[in-house]
Formats: sequence, structure tokens, C-alpha cells
Amino acid sequence: MAEREREILKARLSAADLAKLERIGHPELDKFVAKYIELCEPDKALVSSDTPEEISFIRGEAIREGAERKLKIEGHTIHFENYDDQGRDKANTKILVSKMVDFGLDLNATDRTDAVAEVEGLMKGIMKGHTLFVRFYTLGPRNSVFSIPCVQLTDSAYVCHSEDLLYRNGYEEFTRLGREAKFLKFVHSQGELERGLTGAITKNIKLRRIYIDLDGQTVYSINTQYGGNTIGLKKLALRFAIQAADKEGWLAEHMFLMGVHGPKRRVTYFSGAYPSLCGKTSTSMMTGETIVGDDIAYLKIVDRQVRAVNVEKGMFGIIQGINSSDDPLIWKALHNPGDIIFSNVLAPEDGSVHWQGQDAPMPEKGINHSGDWTPEKKDKKDKKIPVSHPNARFTLALKLLSNLDPELDNPQGVELGGIIYGGRDSDTWAPVEESFDWTHGVITKGGSLESETTAATLGQEGVREFNPMANVDFLSIPIGKYIRNHLEFGARLQNPPKIFSVNYFLRDKQGNWLNQKTDKAVWLKWMELRVHGEVEAIKTPTGLIPKYEDLKSLFEQALKRDYSQVDYLKQFTIRVPESLAKIGRIQEIYKMIADTPPIISSVLAEQKERLLEARKKFGDYIAPEKF
Repeated sequence: MAEREREILKARLSAADLAKLERIGHPELDKFVAKYIELCEPDKALVSSDTPEEISFIRGEAIREGAERKLKIEGHTIHFENYDDQGRDKANTKILVSKMVDFGLDLNATDRTDAVAEVEGLMKGIMKGHTLFVRFYTLGPRNSVFSIPCVQLTDSAYVCHSEDLLYRNGYEEFTRLGREAKFLKFVHSQGELERGLTGAITKNIKLRRIYIDLDGQTVYSINTQYGGNTIGLKKLALRFAIQAADKEGWLAEHMFLMGVHGPKRRVTYFSGAYPSLCGKTSTSMMTGETIVGDDIAYLKIVDRQVRAVNVEKGMFGIIQGINSSDDPLIWKALHNPGDIIFSNVLAPEDGSVHWQGQDAPMPEKGINHSGDWTPEKKDKKDKKIPVSHPNARFTLALKLLSNLDPELDNPQGVELGGIIYGGRDSDTWAPVEESFDWTHGVITKGGSLESETTAATLGQEGVREFNPMANVDFLSIPIGKYIRNHLEFGARLQNPPKIFSVNYFLRDKQGNWLNQKTDKAVWLKWMELRVHGEVEAIKTPTGLIPKYEDLKSLFEQALKRDYSQVDYLKQFTIRVPESLAKIGRIQEIYKMIADTPPIISSVLAEQKERLLEARKKFGDYIAPEKF
């Protein structure tokens, strides 16, 4: 440890905490911790070595500082943020770069030198009156080819508590690696706090900054408490992982991981990427299957197989709409003792919680994200304030779920059998379809992924947003390069995972849904059988679709429900005009993206030609039997 760092750390740390850093013996780590202790000026600093006593103490600090309060079920707490700090701040979330790059879309990049100077200026003395916690975690299982060590500096015990639920503790990993550890760095401060009915909340929201320094491998997050802005190891760290994957030849994806259970106790693992509000969590939590993870996955080629891990060990999930009939497994976990944080839901006087879409009587009053609340309370725009914020969350460790897959912490990950891409699409994609091959799937499924907006969330219904691999908000490399990486990844494999698309939101001309919520159980079973070549498929111009007799059998087995040929025809008819329109939209988008791989244009053109040829023979809307 250098003498300057030692003097700074010795002045702020206890002898025991200083020894914890010395045990790791990493000069860059010492310099990092010392720099931000000196800059942020906390009253004291604590280094955690992840003992149960330390983790329990920090959890208690979240209660004592007013960031959380206890609820009546053992282990449950509730947390609130500033009324204007309850979602990701896209405007002030910036990627810092030394050289401006054409990413293909506006990813809000800015000059690194100026931005670091600005944020560090705002951080001067920001932790006065606070305690700085020095925490260690890993992305992915410990002692694994997938592991990425991380160090978190924060003055929020709530952030520490959340990350203890979501990530694997990493102090022992740092001591194992010593000065060889290549780690990601995260610096967070709540900033000045004000106290009220909802607890201790961030005051200076106008000075909120979430900066992702690609060169410095550092996330700066200040004047915010919302988990998506402060839990740096989540989507903020995904930008670093995407860069590492780009350089090292693997994939860092916004994907769930799950085990689909087939015949004779066989388990086949799937990853899946869906934009928000498209059924991602409900798919990963499907009754009868097992969950490995619901949000972020790393995919690597190990011994000529694609293996994948869940980066996390917990779930930071949107709670709106969760009810006992549609989400029985999450519902059960949320109503039993265990370490769970609820954020921005209603807290009635009896110590329970209530959220939008919960199948329970609405309380007459309580405290929510707006303070004191009654059903008639209105905001500044004279609109009624809902019982819970639309982005209200729950945070828990996956071990609380009864359907947790036993392979969660396998350092080798799970062998991937298939990849699923799903969007909100009212009129084009079939409920489930398999691509012809890896390249076709990357381009026409993942790379062509769109999702329609909903009036409830964005104010204008039916607008199709381009979101390749459901990862566009988190990219840190150009889109053309990102797609090329996927194509090259598959080209290195003799038998790559199969690629599928799903669509749970298909409607008829009258606007009626053509799928029931539970139908996804059948699509999963069909995909599992296809991975093992145990059912045939019908080849159409856009991909491979199920045969009616196979689905009829699976509906009976999985859902104990009859499946009519009428429903099959409505769902799996090829919609030529809509499919051609989609190709046209995607072609125009890729024309505007620099460094687009030429094969994208040729694969889309070939699909267009197949559709035009089919229309000549059979018309605009073609029943599966025609093929």
C-alpha cells in the first residue's frame, strides 16, 4: 500500500477495516477507496468482509437511517424514494467516452474528461454526515470463468442490503485473486437527505447524475436512491460486460435463464430476451419449470458448447399486476417470511403492503410514494395517484422461490439448448416459431425485434420500437458491431442453440386476443421438444411452426385443455402483408446504422422474396396446411 493511500485510509478506517484491505493487497483498490474517501468526506467508512454479522449490521443500518422500515411479516421491509426519483433517469444516464463513436442509435454518450470533472466536482463533500460502506461482489458465480469482481462504494445501507440480496458476496474472491483481480468500480451517494413520512429521501434530484465511464471502468451515481440508478451491478454494469464480451468473444445479454422440463425428467435450458412488459418474468417463472435467472445472462463457449450463467442471485422485479392466480410462485414468496424489500408500494397502518393489480381489497389509506394516501388523492396535474407507483418493485434472493433451479451457482453455468426472442406484436409474428438456422435467427428474430408501446406506459399505443435482442438501452458498442458479434459467436459452433421467436400479444381484426396467458406453457414445451428433434415442424417463408396435432397433444398434457383447429389457424396463419411491412421497417433502420453486416440485407431480402413467392401462390393470408 502506497504511503499516501495508507495515511488517508488510516485516518478514516479502524485498524480492523484497514487490515481487511491489506489482506487483499491490491494497490489499485487501495487507491480507489482512498480517493473517494478523501473526495466525498464521509464521517466514517466501514469495510465489509461479508461476515453474517457485518451483513446483519448493515441491514440494520438501513432501518436506523430511515431508508427502510419493518413490516409485519418477519424479514420484510419497505423503502421509498423521492417522488421524482422512482425510475431510470435516461436523460442523466450517460456513457463517457474519450472518442465519440457512432453507436447507430442515440445512446447519450458524452466526453469523458468533462463529465468526470463535473461529477467529481459534485461529489466533493457529498457524504458529510454519512457512513461510507466498502463492499465486494461478483457478477456471476464465484471462482468461475464467468466471474467479474466488483467493488461498490456507497453511503446507502439500502443499496448494500439490495446488493446482498441480488449478488454473490465477493470479499473472499478478492482475497483469492489478490493483486491479480481485474475489477469494476462503482461509486454511489444518496447526497443530501430530507426526512418525512416516507423516510430519509434524496433532496437534490436536479443534481442527479448516473455516469458510466467506459475507459475508467467506473460507474458514478449521485443524488439518487432508485435501485435502477444506484444498484450499479445491474444494468449499469451490463455496459461494461458488453464491452468485455465484444473484446473476448462472448455475449452479455438482457436475458432470463430457465430450465424447461421435458420427457423422462429431462431439463433443457433456454435463455430469453423480451423488452419491458412483454412477458419476460412471467415466462421465466412459468409453473412447472425452474428459474435460473430473470434478467441478465452471460453466454460463453466452453468445450464447444454454449454455456450460460445468471449474473445475479436475486430478483429486482416490478410488482405491479402480480396476483395469486397469474403469478402463484412469486405471490407465495411475497407472502411468507424472508428477506424482502418492497419499494414504492402502499404501506397501510397494519404493517402490510398493497400494490396495483393485487387481488386483495383496496385499503382506505396508508403511506405510499406520494406520502399520506387515500384513493381520491390527486397529483399536480389533477390525476389520481395510484395505490403504488407503476415502477414499484420487490427485491429478494432467488432462494425464496420454490421453483429455483439447482444449477444457479454452478461455476460452469448451464448448457444452452435454445434462445427465445419475444416482443409485443399485435399482427405479425406467430405465437411461436423457430428460425431456419443461427444466422437467420439472429437477423430475423433477435436483430429484428420490435415491441409495440402501450397507452398506459408511454401515452401512445401501438408505436413499434426497434429493440434488437431487447438490449438497445444498455449497449456500449455500435449496433452493427453488436449484431456481428452474435453472428460470429454462432459461426464458431458446430451445433449452436436453436433460436425461436414468441408473441403473446397477437390479436384478430376486431382486436381480440388470440392467445391466453397460460398458452406460453405449451410454446415452451414445443420448443423443448424441437431442441431434441422429437417433433416435426412446418416450413414457412419466415421460419418453422408447429403442427396442429403436436400442439393439441401438448395443450392436453400441459394445461388439460382442448385446443381447436380454428384457434390454430387463427394463430399460425402467415400474415404476408404485415410480414412484408416489418421487413421494410427493419431494412430502413439498418440502412441508417453504420457498419451493418452486409448479410443482414441479404437475409432480409431472401425472406421478402419467399413471402412474395408464397403470396403469388396462396394470397395474403396463408393457412399452415398450404405449406
